[in-house]
Amino acid sequence: MIILLTLLVILRLFDSVSQCQGGCAEVDSLTEAVVGEGFRLGCISCKRREEVSAQATVDWHFRPLGEEDFMHIFHYDHPSAEILHKNFSNRLEWHGTPDRDVQTASIYIHNITYNDIGTYRCTIQRTLHLPRDDEHVTVEKQVELNVVAEAHPELTTVVSEIMMYVLIVTLQLWLVAILVHCYKKTSKEYEDQEARKALKLQAEVLEDN
Repeated sequence: MIILLTLLVILRLFDSVSQCQGGCAEVDSLTEAVVGEGFRLGCISCKRREEVSAQATVDWHFRPLGEEDFMHIFHYDHPSAEILHKNFSNRLEWHGTPDRDVQTASIYIHNITYNDIGTYRCTIQRTLHLPRDDEHVTVEKQVELNVVAEAHPELTTVVSEIMMYVLIVTLQLWLVAILVHCYKKTSKEYEDQEARKALKLQAEVLEDN
């Protein structure tokens, strides 16, 4: 029973999330990668007016830890995606919006190394095609990336686990309360029934006398 109720709550949560995925949401990128694994650098810039058509180009720059200057590592202009620095050769993939109207400008780095620690800057150059004239908008976002030997649990994961335990405990307490309530109700009904029987028996004895 507890497992069933827990699954129902989880399904409701996933249903709510799926209903929200239809629009654009600006979510910050994760900032901790594991050496030897892949990592997605997030960069999202939502249009304020979805009905307006637009096109955008994306550039990614990287400044290694301890360095002063950024290096140009990636350029996207649909349908072309170009890796611009040898240190990222064959390691970068476009994981953003697959057309000219770019809102998600994320890239994926394969085979993370400690040399990838540093600051990544995402620049989106967007042109909005308005009725009277085009409007040009530039959006910049930065990600401070750290690389570790082993994965550490994200705060959201820890919070989710805590909430799950709290939910299970709450459901158990709720079920106990329901059982206690039902027991008291059944016990009172039984006592009332026995009292009525005793009164009926007493009345019959008086009638016989």
